Amino acid sequence: MLINADFSQRVSLLPEQQQWIASPQSGVERIMLDRIGAEKARATSLVRYAPHSHFPRHYHPGGEEILVLSGTFSADDTDYPAGWYLRNPPKSGHQPYSDEGAIIFVKLRQMRADEQRHVTIDTNDKSSWQVKDNREICPLFTDSSEQVMLQRLKANEPLFTAPISGGAEILVLEGELIEEHQVYKRRSWLRLPIDVAPLIKAGEQGATVYLKINHLSAIIGAEVAGV
Repeated sequence: MLINADFSQRVSLLPEQQQWIASPQSGVERIMLDRIGAEKARATSLVRYAPHSHFPRHYHPGGEEILVLSGTFSADDTDYPAGWYLRNPPKSGHQPYSDEGAIIFVKLRQMRADEQRHVTIDTNDKSSWQVKDNREICPLFTDSSEQVMLQRLKANEPLFTAPISGGAEILVLEGELIEEHQVYKRRSWLRLPIDVAPLIKAGEQGATVYLKINHLSAIIGAEVAGV
């Protein structure tokens, strides 16, 4: 299965374009944002757990990245309410479930093979945030191949001030982004290819976004090399 699998192309999905599809596990649905592979895939998705739904214990050979968007996501008897960021490295495993129901943003099989750190960050905690270049940023993860963060933009503030050399991925968490006549409301998802300089700014109420940058160079390089 290939969904938005050409990483040299720009792609965006507005909330009204997103469709929930049942997963093989009862009570769990997903919106496939990009995907390479069948059930065991390199994938970016929104996943919705109905109350009292679960997955059996399983392992992630290529790692798993999660941002809890609503409700409470749980794994191995630990609860993660909305706002928690989790990063489970390659070869780790867990048994996920939700008693009250939850929606999470999930990226599978997208980590370096040598990544070893487990990361858990409560982005609701003020101490998780810092001010850099007059912008509020919540750093989530950084290595040589990617940077992951949340950013809070003021009204009409541009998201980027220079070309994105290694590409970018954006999920609108609060407020809205505007690009010319296009409005990206809450839960809009965008993936921008390398070396573009989009004129995207926050709306009148500002915006909070999940942002991953510089990760597409390695993917496109591997495709060119035939890996």
